[in-house]
Amino acid sequence: MDYLWAGMILAGILYGTFTGRSEALTKDLLDAAGEAISLCITMAGVLSFWMGLMKVGERAGLLQKMTKGIQPLVDFLFPDIPQEHASRMHISTNLVANVLGLGWACTPAGLKAMEELAKLEEERGTEVMQSTLPVNGRKSRTPVNKRFGNRKEREKSSLHPSCEASREMCDFLILNISSLQVIPVHVIAYRMQYGSTDPARVIGPAILATCASTLAAIVYIKMKHME
Repeated sequence: MDYLWAGMILAGILYGTFTGRSEALTKDLLDAAGEAISLCITMAGVLSFWMGLMKVGERAGLLQKMTKGIQPLVDFLFPDIPQEHASRMHISTNLVANVLGLGWACTPAGLKAMEELAKLEEERGTEVMQSTLPVNGRKSRTPVNKRFGNRKEREKSSLHPSCEASREMCDFLILNISSLQVIPVHVIAYRMQYGSTDPARVIGPAILATCASTLAAIVYIKMKHME
């Protein structure tokens, strides 16, 4: 992506230079730089307001209550995760933060959830994930430590558990991509910057769009589970 943007900028500069529009090009570059700074200031103000508001809700226990309240949904989406496993709370926190538009909260929670899911897969290790690895074209129920030697030997093998993402990790990633969101803070900030008379008007369409994408993600996940 960096190379793509760099190539587009370079192509624009070369085109402007060779077509005798260097003066207009210089003016547009300076105007765009000033607009970028103005946009950053506007975004900083709007995001500070919303993040501060949500931080108050977090301190008041709202985020924690919502996280606990969606545990039945987590049970539905991730039925194979043990009830007391640490990943459940991180998944719940990430989903709630995404819904509320709390980018500062959902990213750390999402990374921590992935880390805990990886640990869960390592705990399952020889009995679950690796018990169905194909042997001579057929699935074997023999534990990996009996088929592929000790731990050091398995770490050298391309069949080590860390080489593959678990089903829960893939499902969680799909849900994050769908990104159900009630308050699209960034979009509201952009609309304010560019003179929209009603910046928050986008909330309704955003909810409908992200509801549709999240529903599609859930349907896809459940269809994959039935295979």
